[in-house]
Amino acid sequence: MTPTIRIGLAGLGRMGRIHAASLSGRCPSARLACVFDASEGAAAQVGEQFGVPVAPSYEDMLADEAIDAVAIATPTGTHAELVTRASRAGKHVFCEKPISLDRQATLGAIEAARAAGVTFQVGFHRRFDPDWAAAADRIRAGELGDVYLFRTSLRDMNPPDPAFLAGAGGFFADVTIHDLDTARWMVGEIVEVTAHGAALSDPGFADIGDIDTAVVVLRFENGALGVIDNSRAAGYGYECSTEVMGRNATVRIDHPQYRNYEWRTPGAASHGPPRDFEQRFPDAYAAELESFAQCVRDGTPARVTGHDALAAFDLARAAGESWRWGRTVLVEPQRTEAGVIYTVKQESR
Repeated sequence: MTPTIRIGLAGLGRMGRIHAASLSGRCPSARLACVFDASEGAAAQVGEQFGVPVAPSYEDMLADEAIDAVAIATPTGTHAELVTRASRAGKHVFCEKPISLDRQATLGAIEAARAAGVTFQVGFHRRFDPDWAAAADRIRAGELGDVYLFRTSLRDMNPPDPAFLAGAGGFFADVTIHDLDTARWMVGEIVEVTAHGAALSDPGFADIGDIDTAVVVLRFENGALGVIDNSRAAGYGYECSTEVMGRNATVRIDHPQYRNYEWRTPGAASHGPPRDFEQRFPDAYAAELESFAQCVRDGTPARVTGHDALAAFDLARAAGESWRWGRTVLVEPQRTEAGVIYTVKQESR
């Protein structure tokens, strides 16, 4: 029989609970083996809900020889340390993005996983959504031809309390990072980043030095252009859409709906948009963990690596610099055996 990968889950906030549900019934190659959270009450509740043991501590989880891998969905500031500790314990690691808000800590976690020889995958779920994955496969097959334009939107329905975001690393590292990863994945490497942002829905965002609305313009290495628009306060619902225009064709991923019916009245037809990412991406969240488990089982490389996460983080930092200083930031993708590493060129204008 094909072995099932036993995964311990650390962090039981919103994303952790999504992953717990996926591992408990939607991932054929994996199963939820135990859970841990700094809140004993949260851990007990999730453990009871899914019928799995609660680890007394993260160290106990790592010491459990029955655990093959860990999934980390704790607060961002803890990711790098937990990745490093799991790697040194010989556990394969799935980690939510970003790896860290500190670049050196990110590099340290990547190196720890490499040195230990464990599988290390970062949670950019859009790469596993059936629509985006199919579009990317056809682009790679050459059906689109030369890419001219990339456009993507990521908009939340309602803004969070600005105080909740104080440790999130800023708008670009928290939100736009997903679009920057999608841009690299679907089109190619980036050489220019120009970002504009504003705090419009709540003055609290400006009070913490952040924004709630942004437009980012990209220039790709192959000459194509890209436009990203993001909002924390779209109001009408949650939207995540992408369009790639090429010489031979255009692919558009749009009009998501979580219910498959349309309500028709005289002069109008409507369907409900999803309210949040949880409603929009249930299949992607399960698929990314299933892919991770298959890579652990088969010894194949992760489809989203630590260097992919580092590249998206560096581009998000470039977007933040562009917004703060009101200038285009020139970046240079450097190809290494491990992956692409971005550096900011001194002649940014």
